[in-house]
Amino acid sequence: EKHISIQRQLADLEKLADLSEGEFASAVSPNTDLQVGAGKKPCPLCPEDKFKACYSHKLHRHLQNLHWKVSVEFEGYRMCICHLPCRPVKPNLIGDQTSMKMGAHYHCIICSATITRRTDMIGHIKRHVNKGETESRYIAAPAPKSSLEVLKEADTDVQVLPNYSTPQKTDSYFNPKMKLNRQLIFCALAVLAEERNPLECLDAFGATGIMGLQWAKHLGNSVKVTINDCNENSVTMIQENCHLNKMKVVMNSKEEDDCDETMEEGEENIGTIEVTKMDANIIMHLRSFDFIHLDPFGTSVNYLDSAFRNVRNLGIVSVTSTDISSLYAKAQHVALRHYGCNIVRTEYYKELAARIVVASVARAAARCNKGIEVLLAVALEHFVLVVVRVLRGPSPADDSAKKIRYLVHCQWCEERIFQKEGNMVEENPYRQLPCDCHGSMPGKTAVELGPLWSGSLFNTGFLRRMLFEAVQHGLDEIQPLLKTLICEAECTTLKQFSIHGPTSQNKQEECGVFIKTPDTSTDYFVVHGKRKSNEMIRNATKRQKSESNAEHPAFYYNIHRHSIKGMNMPKLNKFLQYLSQAGYRVSRTHFDPMGVRTNAPLAQFKSILVKYSTPTYTGGQAEGPVQSTEGAQAGDYVQASQDSSCRKGKKLDGLVGHLSCSFSSLPP
Repeated sequence: EKHISIQRQLADLEKLADLSEGEFASAVSPNTDLQVGAGKKPCPLCPEDKFKACYSHKLHRHLQNLHWKVSVEFEGYRMCICHLPCRPVKPNLIGDQTSMKMGAHYHCIICSATITRRTDMIGHIKRHVNKGETESRYIAAPAPKSSLEVLKEADTDVQVLPNYSTPQKTDSYFNPKMKLNRQLIFCALAVLAEERNPLECLDAFGATGIMGLQWAKHLGNSVKVTINDCNENSVTMIQENCHLNKMKVVMNSKEEDDCDETMEEGEENIGTIEVTKMDANIIMHLRSFDFIHLDPFGTSVNYLDSAFRNVRNLGIVSVTSTDISSLYAKAQHVALRHYGCNIVRTEYYKELAARIVVASVARAAARCNKGIEVLLAVALEHFVLVVVRVLRGPSPADDSAKKIRYLVHCQWCEERIFQKEGNMVEENPYRQLPCDCHGSMPGKTAVELGPLWSGSLFNTGFLRRMLFEAVQHGLDEIQPLLKTLICEAECTTLKQFSIHGPTSQNKQEECGVFIKTPDTSTDYFVVHGKRKSNEMIRNATKRQKSESNAEHPAFYYNIHRHSIKGMNMPKLNKFLQYLSQAGYRVSRTHFDPMGVRTNAPLAQFKSILVKYSTPTYTGGQAEGPVQSTEGAQAGDYVQASQDSSCRKGKKLDGLVGHLSCSFSSLPP
C-alpha cells in the first residue's frame, strides 16, 4: 500500500486522525508514542514530541498549513510532507546519549523513495515522467518499452528516451546538434584506418552508443570498437541499440554476451562491438588503443592523463569539450581553475578557446613523454573539438611543450602577438606589440593571456584525406566545413582552392605519414603500417616539408569590429581580394563568418579597409576606392561638410526672411 502521506483530499488526512488509538498507532509506526486526551486528536504525519494532540479545529489548521500547502501534486494525488521517523538521519553522539534527528521528507508515489526538499521532489517526479514512468508502482507495472523513440542518423538506428534533448543525471543523452562533431570524428577515424589495420578504437563516453555504432557499421572489420559508459542504464541502452543494428555484443574480450543467442535465425551480424561498464580513466589505464575519443559532460581535463598513458604511437586522440561558458570567457574563473589559463573576452575568442584546449592536451601528453601533432581544431557554437596525433618520445614532447606560450593582447585595438621564446624578462613587454596604443593612451593598455598553444591548428594533408573520406561515404553536410578548413590551413581563398581525386601514386602519398626519428637521421614514410625508404618518396617528403613551413597565421580579425563609422565596408570576398592584391596571405575562417585570417598587421588591415570603403551619403556608388589617396578622401569629407553647411545657411536665410515679414505685419 502507498504511504499515508499520499492522499487525494485534505479530508482524507483528517479521517486518519479519527481512527482509534490502537488502529492509528499500528498504521503509523509501532515506535510512535501516542497520548490522546478526551476529544483531542493527534496529527497522523507528526510524532507526539513535535505536535501534541489537539482539538479538531486546531488540527485542521495544522494539516492545511503545514502539510497540505507544501505538498507535491501528481495525477490527482498529493504527496504531503511527512515528519514521521521513516527516514532516519545519521545519529549524533552527545556524551553518553544518542539523539536521532528526524527530518521532514516526502514519499514518492512511483518508486517509494524519500526525498527531503520539495524542489528535489518535483524534479524527481519530472524524471519519472520523462522516462515514461507515469503510473504508481502500487497501481500498475512500470511503463512499457514502447515509450522509447527510434532516431536514424547516417544509416544507424538508435533508441532514445523521450527526454533525449533535455538530459538529467541518470539519462542517456543524445544531442542531434552534435551531428557535425560525430561526422568529423568519423572522417578522422576513417583516415587512420587507411594507415593501419585493424584499429582498436574507444568511445569512452558512449551514452546511446551512436558514435561507436557508426564506426563499426561503416568501417567494418578495419576497426575493433569498444563502447564504454559508467552508467548502467546507458550500458543497457547501448546493448539494445547494438541488437537494433544487428551488431554482436561482447561484454569483454573473451566471453560473448548471452543475449546474442536470442537473435532470430537467419539474421547475420554486421560486426562485433565490445561494451564495457567502468570508469573511463580505468579502462584507458588498463588497455591500449589506437584511437580514443573523449566527450564527457563539460571539461575533459580530468581524463587527458589516462588517455595519453597507453595510447599507441602515431595513434589519434580526439577531445570534445562542451564547457563553452568557461572556454568562451563567460566564466573566466572556471577557465583558470580547469585549464590554468587567464583569458578575457576578445574578438577571436573561439580560436582562443581552441588553443586553450590544445595547450592542456599538449601538457598532458608531455607528462607521459609524448608529443602531439595537431590535425584539426574546430570551435563552433556548442563544442570545441581537437584532434591530435600522438608522437612517442621525449624529443617530440619537448618540441610540443616549447609551443606553449603567453599572448600579449592590446585591449584598445585588439592587436595581439605571442611572446618570444625564452625565459628572459622583457624590460618593456609593450614593445612586442606592433601597435603604439601604450604610448598614446593613458594607463596600462595590454593584458597577458595564456598559456596557449602557439603552433598550427590544422594539418592540410590530413584534412584533404578527411574530405576524400567524406566524399566516399556520402557525408554531404560536412564537406563545406572541410573545404573551409583546408583553405584556412593553407591561408587561401575558395577561388584558389581545388580538389583533385588522388591518383594511384598520389593517393599512396596522401595516405602516408612523414616521420623523422629522434635518435637517427633516417626519414620514414608510413603507408598502411609499412615503412619505406626516403629515396622512394622524395617528392612527397618535399611537399610535406613545404606545407609545414607555410604555416597559417595565428588568429584573425573581424571586419565589423574594425569598420569605420559613417563608411560602407566592401563585401567580404572583395576585401579578401584587395588584401591578396596587396601581397598578404588571406583566407576566411570557420571560427567567425565575418573573420579574416591574414598575416597583414592590423594597421595595414585598417588602411586597406578604409581605402576601399565608401561614405554612407554615396548610397548608389559602386564599391571601390573613392580616391586614390587618403587625402582625397579627406577632401571629400570637407566638401561634404561645406555642402551641408551651405544647405543649412540657405534654410536659415529663408527662416529669417519669413520671420521679418511676420513681425512687419503686426500692429504697433
